[in-house]
Amino acid sequence: MEQYILVVIITAVIAGGLGVFVGRILLKKFNKKSEREAREKAKMILKEAEINAESIKKDRILEAKEKYFKLKTEYEEELNKKKNIIITNENKLKQREQVISKQMEQVKRQEAELESMKENLSAQLHSLQVKKDELDKVTKLKIAELEKISNLTADEARDQLVETLKDEAQTKASSHIKDILDEAKLTATKQAKKVVLDTIQRTATEHAIENCVSVFNIESDDIKGKIIGREGRNIRALEAATGVEIVVDDTPEAIIISGFDPVRREIARLSLHRLVQDGRIHPARIEEIVAKTEKNIEEEIIEIGERTAIDLGIHGLHPELIRLVGRMRFRSSYGQNLLQHSREVAKLCATMAAELGLNAKLAKRAGLLHDIGKVYPEEAELPHAVLGMELAKKYKEHPEVCNAIGAHHDEVEMTSMISPIVQACDAVSGSRPGARREIMDSYIKRLHELENMALSFDGVNKCYAMQAGRELRVMVDAENVTDERAGQLSFDISQKIEKEMQYPGQIKITVIREMRAVNYAK
Repeated sequence: MEQYILVVIITAVIAGGLGVFVGRILLKKFNKKSEREAREKAKMILKEAEINAESIKKDRILEAKEKYFKLKTEYEEELNKKKNIIITNENKLKQREQVISKQMEQVKRQEAELESMKENLSAQLHSLQVKKDELDKVTKLKIAELEKISNLTADEARDQLVETLKDEAQTKASSHIKDILDEAKLTATKQAKKVVLDTIQRTATEHAIENCVSVFNIESDDIKGKIIGREGRNIRALEAATGVEIVVDDTPEAIIISGFDPVRREIARLSLHRLVQDGRIHPARIEEIVAKTEKNIEEEIIEIGERTAIDLGIHGLHPELIRLVGRMRFRSSYGQNLLQHSREVAKLCATMAAELGLNAKLAKRAGLLHDIGKVYPEEAELPHAVLGMELAKKYKEHPEVCNAIGAHHDEVEMTSMISPIVQACDAVSGSRPGARREIMDSYIKRLHELENMALSFDGVNKCYAMQAGRELRVMVDAENVTDERAGQLSFDISQKIEKEMQYPGQIKITVIREMRAVNYAK
């Protein structure tokens, strides 16, 4: 049994060895076959790659040739353009050279002419010098003769003349000093009054009646009862809603609206108008109408500001500045509507700046905004010019505009040429006749008195008061009034006006003496 098992084992070992040997032989054959197939396949891939590379090479060569020809064409075109430009410039240079040559010839001719004129002038100067020497000799002889006749030497006569002129100059200087002192006192008083009035209007403590009263006209007195309401409840509701005082008195067909804020007065007036038109007047309706009117007024204020800026050609204003410009419509300054005053100052500034060769747009902008501090809704202790300057800075206005606003009443130092223009135009707009409160009858009477006073002098033919009484033009008879007498006459008239009349500022007296010689050809 053991031998049998041993034979089986040996047989199995031999069979396994034969299997391994046969497997190796088969594996070698298989590997050779795979290697042969792989080589054939690699040869095919290489052949295809060579074919593709040749095709790509041909395409790239064609593309390169096309690009080369295209670049060559563009280069030739650019080169031709530059050649044409160079040729054109050369032609221009030749023309300029010709022009310069002609100019050089003209300059040479002019130099020759100037040299000739110089020689002529030298000869004339020599001749004049000879004549001057002769004139000096004659003058010395005349002076010697005059000294013999007057028994005075030339120095003594000169001293007497100097003393006479000195007395006359002292008299005129005293008069001018008095003019300057009076003008300074008057200006100081005027500025002090202006500051006080500005302060009163800004703080709203007390106002003149023209500044705090509006009149609402009604068709009949029967409507007054509806407006008053039962036991005055409608009046109380309207006053509480608008913040003004409603005065219903015996004035026929009119109701007085009193209040320091012109915007509130306008809201109350429009609200009354709508209530009377609607016919339903009771506290709830009053509050509703007042609320709508306030909204409409705010919209109207913004619309007025925008329309003003468009009319004046001013762009880029901050919305808050536009709203403040609109509020000027409901504000007065010394009886003059502030918006109209600001528009007028803006136009004057633009005109004056254009005449002086400055920036007219900046000047117009500064003129419109110069009184912006007067309509600032909040109470402030600053002067309105400084407050307006701070507002302009806050809303990014140009530094020159800010300085012009702050300096138009000399609160800050002027740092640009626009500032004195705004100051001058503000004075022009505010001081012209009729712009601010002044009784017209007294104004006309003063002008008549001024003209009659000048006409009372001998030799005066006509007299006209000009520039709102700031200048007096006197026409004199040329036959009866000499040039020396004309100068003395202007001085005498000024002295009489100072002694007998009261007037603001100063009056310029211009005496005009005209000599006419008339003949007729027959």
